[in-house]
Amino acid sequence: MITHVQLREKFAKFWKSHDHQEVPPIPLVPKDDPTTLFTGSGMQQLVPYLLGEPHPLGKKLYNIQPCFRTQDIEEVGDNRHDTFFEMMGNWSLGTYFKKEQLAWFFEFLTKELQLPKENLYASVFSGTKDLPEDSESYDIWKSLGIPENRIFKYGPEKNWWSRAGVPENMPTGEPGGPDSEVFFEFTEIKHNPKYGKVCHPNCDCGRFLEIGNSVFMQYKKNSDGSFSELPNKNVDFGGGIERIIMALENKNDLFETNIFTKIITSLENITGKKYPESKKEMRIIADHIKSSVFLIKEGVIPSNKEQGYVLRRILRKASLNLHKIGVDIKQIFSLDELCQGVIDTYGDIYFDVKNDRKIIAPIIQEEMNKFGKALARGMTEIMNTPDRELENKAFYYYQSYGLPLEIIEEIFDNLNKKVDKKAFRDQFEKHRKMSRTASAGKFKGGLADQSEQVLKYHTATHLLHQALFDVLGNEVRQEGSNITGERLRFDFYCGRKPTQEEITKVETIVNNKIKESLAVSFKIIPKAEAMKIGAKAFFREKYPDMVKVYFVGNYSKEFCSGPHVKNTSEIGKITIYKFEKTGSNLYRIYAK
Repeated sequence: MITHVQLREKFAKFWKSHDHQEVPPIPLVPKDDPTTLFTGSGMQQLVPYLLGEPHPLGKKLYNIQPCFRTQDIEEVGDNRHDTFFEMMGNWSLGTYFKKEQLAWFFEFLTKELQLPKENLYASVFSGTKDLPEDSESYDIWKSLGIPENRIFKYGPEKNWWSRAGVPENMPTGEPGGPDSEVFFEFTEIKHNPKYGKVCHPNCDCGRFLEIGNSVFMQYKKNSDGSFSELPNKNVDFGGGIERIIMALENKNDLFETNIFTKIITSLENITGKKYPESKKEMRIIADHIKSSVFLIKEGVIPSNKEQGYVLRRILRKASLNLHKIGVDIKQIFSLDELCQGVIDTYGDIYFDVKNDRKIIAPIIQEEMNKFGKALARGMTEIMNTPDRELENKAFYYYQSYGLPLEIIEEIFDNLNKKVDKKAFRDQFEKHRKMSRTASAGKFKGGLADQSEQVLKYHTATHLLHQALFDVLGNEVRQEGSNITGERLRFDFYCGRKPTQEEITKVETIVNNKIKESLAVSFKIIPKAEAMKIGAKAFFREKYPDMVKVYFVGNYSKEFCSGPHVKNTSEIGKITIYKFEKTGSNLYRIYAK
């Protein structure tokens, strides 16, 4: 049996043998991208290069990227959805295209991994009135040995990629193209007719599982709505480690594979329950605790804002599912073994196996204990509230105590409260929709805003970073930034709290450098050389052997992929309007 550790080794070795360079993964919490809370795909860092910028490592690339997505969070609990996952990817920036990509991926699946050919299906783009079907990919799959009855054609909703979605939604000048997916068939799974009369690769009955997707960036949309071929065509491939492991083990349940074995066993030991008896609840607990371990390792802590809010949300959901299977979450119980199960599963790929549990487990423990107490307080308030008033407090219980609808209704039953549950649900959904509308876009994934003002603020952070060094000394370390069209935010570490006079001095230096009209340029150079000349780096990020360094005159040198303004005179005056402490030796500057 191939473990997930062996799979990643085979993937790296395969693409290296085809002259690909490894692109180091970016952090789960991306730097300088205010439009998304988490890294959600392997191609997230590659977008500028897919759109034409030269990559420091060349035109053939691969990587394995840890990802976190909240889009499918409500689906967690079934046999295949998870919030944390790893995406294996390879890219061609204007070199090879469909023939090489599909043949190589098929070779990797059938020769390197020895997946049975008879279980593999492919899908291709069927075309639209404005775009031809992808007959080239269809013919390639046939030539590789996949018979016609296992090659399926789908429209743009299934087999087309662009940042804007289907072709008609693409703006003028936007690149896009057909994609070709590969599916693994679990032959022992019987088709469920409720999903349609005929089973096919994109059926939701569970018989098929997508294990890889090759996107071919082939077209550009013209101003008249037509499409023309791009002069340089790119390949963007992504395949989930977790799903390929499911295929390798021929298990239609992710949580029964070697990726979750230690985690599920630890959960069974802690709860005294068996996985087959409480599959849905245990899947949610295992996934959410695992994801929480990874987020905390990245420096996220539970809070009511941004990444911290998501962490708090999934920990509370894990708590509620512990409650569902009979664990008294109002009592303190140890989660050390479960956290260690996650750490041991991934070993030193991501963790310090001996020490990380001591840091991570207490944070999870404290948050879950807090929620247990909140649940108890919520039950007390519900018990003391007259039945006639409960209907209008539906969303209040959710916001104040983190209690979802089904748990609130369960409390009603346990406390013999008489409530019109339909009216209660209607009120709950009404307020939840209002809340979602108010925060629309806050948690969406996507590309960094590259508006004129954002570029100005982005460039200003380089000046700010260097000015902090000048004033506070070399122990300053960047901890992240968040840039919007309204302001910039810069987080940093310092061994002592800066004085207001020092922050004012930093602001003065930044504005002086802006007035000096310094040119902004970049060079692609070896990482060792960049370090030697003193280019500043974001310490949490791994960098390739060749890096892009941005220079602001002779003042600032920093690892960065861009983009920036061309001259500091474009930035305009910068005012630091807020300075605060955010943690132990951690500080935050807001400026505009």
